[in-house]
This record gives sequence, structure tokens and C-alpha cells, in this order.
Amino acid sequence: MTDAPPLPDGIVVVVKRECETCRMVVPVLGELDAAVALTVYSQDDPEFPASPPAIDDHDLAVSWHHEIETVPTVLRVVDGVEVERTVGWQRPEWERVTGVTGLGDGLPVFRPGCGSMSVDPDLVDTLRVRFGASVLASRRIDVADAEDDIEMMFDRGWSDGLPVVPPTEERVMRMLTGTTRAPSRCRSRTRS
Repeated sequence: MTDAPPLPDGIVVVVKRECETCRMVVPVLGELDAAVALTVYSQDDPEFPASPPAIDDHDLAVSWHHEIETVPTVLRVVDGVEVERTVGWQRPEWERVTGVTGLGDGLPVFRPGCGSMSVDPDLVDTLRVRFGASVLASRRIDVADAEDDIEMMFDRGWSDGLPVVPPTEERVMRMLTGTTRAPSRCRSRTRS
């Protein structure tokens, strides 16, 4: 598994432009930037927010490794270690975690956040493979770009000509979420 990108000390906020709550709290991010050491990571748009400027997390390395499931997420980091977190917009929680009072005057007291891109069902299997969380021990076979997956499997005798689905690492990881069996116990067997 790849190492987690280090978090800077201070207050870290993870957002995405697609999230209505994240857009709503942009003025609060400005208030925090004036009061504390603030770092903002943006999952989907490096230009969001415009101020304070965000660090681009479009590859979701920070979000994946630090288990960001909801945006906005606010973290308090001391000596590179997360010590507190809150998700969504809850004025009392943001004030407690950041140590800054009077945040978001005029905003509702509470607004739920949105799902993080790092837990998006369409991305999670790819992220598991990309960041080394794969539990697969089986042999990998590289297929040349110009080679047809289906024809290659037929040529190797893995299919009798009926349609097959290439078992990419992402597909196998997704399939394994449907069982409690250990990955090493899930292999095909032929009948005698």
C-alpha cells in the first residue's frame, strides 16, 4: 500500500465544487484563512475555491489515504497527525475543531455534506488498485494495446468462444466485496 500523503499542521478542509454545502461555506474558509493556518484541498476543481486557493486533489490521494467520506471535511492536524474531524457544515463543530468563534454569520447552523469522490462507487475499485489496497495475489497478465482482450482469452483457451468479461483487477476487487471469503479462497475450480 502506498504511503499516505502527509497533512500540513493546522486546519485542513477538503471540498469539491460539485457540493452545494462546500460552495456555501466558501466565505467561512475565508474567515478561517484570516484566523488560522488553513490548507484547502479540492477534489474536482483546482480553481475551487478561488480564495483561499486550494491544493488540487483530483487524483484523490489525500482523500483516499485520509479516509474522507464526506465533503466538506474539516481536520485539525498537530505534528502531522489528525487529532479531530467534523463533516458537513455544523457551526458549533467547525468552531470547536478550528478554535475560531463566530463563523458563518448568516448561514444556517447545519447543512449536511456530500459524498466524497473517494467513496464514489464508480471510482473506489480503481482507487483501491491505484493506491495499493489490492488484496489480490494472483498473476497479472498484460495485454498489448493493439491486442483484443476477448481474442487473447480465446487464443489461450480461457473461453470456448462464448462471451467473457476480462477480469481486470478493479472488476475482481468489486466482485470480492460481495463475499466474506478471503480472496485467496476465491478461485475457480473445474469438476472432474
